[in-house]
Amino acid sequence: MSDATFTFRVDGTLKHQFTQAAKLRDRSGAQLLRDFMRDFVRQQQEAEEHGAWFRREVRAGINTANAHELISAEDVEAEAARWRAETQRKLSGSES
Repeated sequence: MSDATFTFRVDGTLKHQFTQAAKLRDRSGAQLLRDFMRDFVRQQQEAEEHGAWFRREVRAGINTANAHELISAEDVEAEAARWRAETQRKLSGSES
């Protein structure tokens, strides 16, 4: 990958403060800006991946509901009661 120049305008005071803060961390402003850019791109990619995953999960849920493959509220509550009872047994130390 070839290097490219990225030029933009910034307030002089901000540039000075940024440069000083970078020096305190033994980094150049350019190094920090590259790091920030990489982090931003990574965050955007992760957000898009999460969005795609979420859309797939919602679609799967809709498809399940449309196929009438649902779990009743009573079944969910019964399973949750079993989990709570098991957890309570473990917490009280009565597990065998």
